[in-house]
Amino acid sequence: MSREGCLSVRVSDATLCVVIYVDGSALCRFLPGVRYFDEWNRWVVPVLGEVATTQLGLTELRQAAELYPRETKDRAFDVVEMVRAKMPLVRFSDQNVNISTHVSAVLKPFAALHLGAAVAHPAIDTIATYDAPLAQVAELYSLAVVSPGLAKGWHND
Repeated sequence: MSREGCLSVRVSDATLCVVIYVDGSALCRFLPGVRYFDEWNRWVVPVLGEVATTQLGLTELRQAAELYPRETKDRAFDVVEMVRAKMPLVRFSDQNVNISTHVSAVLKPFAALHLGAAVAHPAIDTIATYDAPLAQVAELYSLAVVSPGLAKGWHND
């Protein structure tokens, strides 16, 4: 436990009391030209101090940036570096892997790891995702789901 009951989400001095976990599908909304780019950025910029991801999320963002055409790839990787520098990281734990194992029958492996990271961290109460199965299972684990640009409950249709 860190100061005043808050939990540190990174080895650095970043300490957050309430954390919104951002999975890879949401992190990719930082990249220019993607669907829901404007909605995502309008929503996330004011709460940048309240969001965190994992190294897995950053890897997914890097993979998406790699798909950009050569003439725009440098700009995409600038975005990746900005996110990497500013967003605190949640580390995977044994509890995370245990939760991920339980949901591996209904979620793809990366989605299961994202869910485990969000559920296992006591300061996380919300997940930002554009992955419908992940959003559905997250609600079963009592996480709120945010997907700027999509209607509330979109994943239940």
